[in-house]
Amino acid sequence: MGAFLQNIRSVAWTALAVGLAFLLFAAVSWADQPPPSSLFYQALLRWAHVLTGIMWIGHLYYFNFTQIPNVPKIPEEHRGPAISKVIAPAALFWFRWGAMFTLITGLLLAWNLGYLGQALTFGALDTPAFAVPKHIFIGIGMWLAIIMWFNVWFVIWPNQQKALGIGEANAALDKDVKAKAARTAMLFSRTNTFLSVPMLVAMTAATTLFGG
Repeated sequence: MGAFLQNIRSVAWTALAVGLAFLLFAAVSWADQPPPSSLFYQALLRWAHVLTGIMWIGHLYYFNFTQIPNVPKIPEEHRGPAISKVIAPAALFWFRWGAMFTLITGLLLAWNLGYLGQALTFGALDTPAFAVPKHIFIGIGMWLAIIMWFNVWFVIWPNQQKALGIGEANAALDKDVKAKAARTAMLFSRTNTFLSVPMLVAMTAATTLFGG
């Protein structure tokens, strides 16, 4: 057991398999909604959406509440390449792919539920137009998430590559250029931290407040 728990890949893949098996068991035995039931796939997508969302937002909060505030407290001679060459690149990998799969599973979930277009247009596709407050509310959350995803992939990650010297071209950049890139990445990361709060309100409260 100790050897199993020491291997995070074994733990992660086994946990995913157990979670999926439990979901399938519940769908078949208790809910009578086995695949190809739409409700089964809705439950599967919701689980994947929440799981990848935790990976994304968890790393976002790690960067902003743990790493960024505390790294400057470490004497420079003790930082070495451990953070810039090992910890940060690994965290950024899970951060950006967590964002990607959170967006994909969220859009697929909205499509499964039948309101993807309505939410993305803030209810403009409803009949009559703007008749469903839930679509407006969750649409706000979806667009905030899309903005955050864009910031991750097209602002934060490219600038972090420069700041950390990932790749030959970025490794050769001047120190001032790297510092400017690090600041840009930090500011957009803080922007995402701010946007994450109303985004999570919209995502978690839409069904509770408006039903369905």
